Amino acid sequence: MSDDERRPRRDGPGEPDGLERLWTPHRMAYIQGENKPADASSGECPFCRIPREDDGLVVRRGALAYAVLNLYPYSPGHVLICPYRHVADYTDVSHAESDEIADLTRQAMRTIRAVSGAHGFNLGMNQGAVAGAGIAAHLHQHVVPRWAGDQNFMPIIGRTKTLPELLDETRALLEAAWVAD
Repeated sequence: MSDDERRPRRDGPGEPDGLERLWTPHRMAYIQGENKPADASSGECPFCRIPREDDGLVVRRGALAYAVLNLYPYSPGHVLICPYRHVADYTDVSHAESDEIADLTRQAMRTIRAVSGAHGFNLGMNQGAVAGAGIAAHLHQHVVPRWAGDQNFMPIIGRTKTLPELLDETRALLEAAWVAD
């Protein structure tokens, strides 16, 4: 039997298009809904439960919003800024909530930059499931630190995420160094 005959055949839809495909199995837990709420109610929402039940990954608490490490980080120090109130759409937050989300985002950037020397940041909110929100029922602002050359082959080829420290260690470091306005 030749090598070609031993290789599993993977037929896909349509004609070959000349594009290479990258296999990213590490994303399947997230894609398949691990830790996602069963419905959109505040009782099922992890962003409503986290500040009440678990300080484990909460970095900073404000009056109307809080900062928490992302359980599925894109990079070390990936923080989510969430209002306490169960609200999905940015246009529905109050001025006070909007101000505190913005303040905590700036503070997170300053803190992460101070403790890790981040070269830049991706900031964003995915509004609605169609826009990529994993938990669309509760607004959350992503603060993703970036470094030159931080995206590499490890997750794809090595099936390994390169997070240089445990989430608990990252949380303790950020909490201790939090730079408030």
